[in-house]
Parts: sequence; structure tokens; C-alpha cells
Amino acid sequence: MDRKLLYFADPMCSWCWGFSPVMDKLKAKVGDRAGLEIFVGGLRPFTDHAMTEQDKSYVRNHWNHVAEASGQPFDYNFFERDGFTYDTEPACRAVVAVRRIAPELAPAMLARLHKAFYAENKDTTDPDVLAELANEVGVPMGDFEIAFADEDTKQETLADFHYAQRSQITGFPTLVGVAEGETPVALTIGFRPWENLEPAVDQWLAG
Repeated sequence: MDRKLLYFADPMCSWCWGFSPVMDKLKAKVGDRAGLEIFVGGLRPFTDHAMTEQDKSYVRNHWNHVAEASGQPFDYNFFERDGFTYDTEPACRAVVAVRRIAPELAPAMLARLHKAFYAENKDTTDPDVLAELANEVGVPMGDFEIAFADEDTKQETLADFHYAQRSQITGFPTLVGVAEGETPVALTIGFRPWENLEPAVDQWLAG
């Protein structure tokens, strides 16, 4: 397959959650005409302090914007948590762990993490929760736990973060179309509704 889509996202990025239905339509549209590769961007990796009330207000404001633009559901009970540390590295590493075991399941894992965190108020910084979600998309918990703790998985996750930085990805979600002999095309940088994205996808598929 000489065409592939590179999707840069973070499992705890609200605009990426808003983009989830667009990704579903994209995958249905593209079918087997192009591959899909998931890269985790690292929105807030290695955060080491609990959210303050100011942090919660900032995040809630983003959620409101995403909900209005996308229609996606949010569980605002999240903001009743005390002492939550918004570290996106574990969830990113969970996607990489699944990708290492079964690459074809990486998009499903990313989508499941988005729904779990935003619509179900699950703690996607908790390794036990991550293992359960991986199991739901088809990766046995034991296999996931081994891969998640593996040093190579940690390094591959960091490599994804660095790749996004080197590629000058300035926001998530970002979708890039790559084809042999053609200049890579940024189909979207940031959230974009399907009706606006589809013409660009059609043009890219047509070469």
C-alpha cells in the first residue's frame, strides 16, 4: 500500500475526543485504500502536580468548547476529583503497548481511551484501568501489562513524542497524508468537522 495516514493525537486531548467521530467516518471512507498509523503526541506527559482549581477551570472551558463544536459527551463529574494529576504519558504508553502487540488495534485503543476518560470518567492514568481497556479492544491483560512495563515501550513512547516535535506538529489532532513520490499533505491541524475534511481526503486519495 503506497498511501498511509499518520494520525498524531493524545488519549487525554479533548479536541482529539471531539475528532473521534470524524476518524470513524474517515476510516469508513478510506477503507483499504490507505493504511493508518497512530502516533501519540504527548500533550502533558510527566506532569507531577495535582490539578488546582484554576487548572480545572481552564480544562472545563476547553471541554465546553469541544462539546459545542463536536457534540461529543463529557462527564463533568471529573472535576469533583481531588488530587488528580493530569499526566498523559501512561495513556500514551498504553496506545504504544497495544501497537507493539497488535498494530491494527492501536486506533481502537486510542478511541477507547478517549471515551473512557471523557465520557465515562475513568482514570486513564491508572495502569489497572489501562489494562482493562486494552482487554476490551482485544489485547489480553497479561500481555498488555508486560508490554506496558517494558523499557522498550517507554522508549518508543518517547520516540513518538520526539517524532511529533521533529515533524513540527503544532496541535492535536493532526492528520497527515503520505504517499510515495508525493509531498506529505497536512489534511488537518487541529479539530475539523468531517464535512470540511472530506474534500481534502478525496483530493489526497485521488493523488
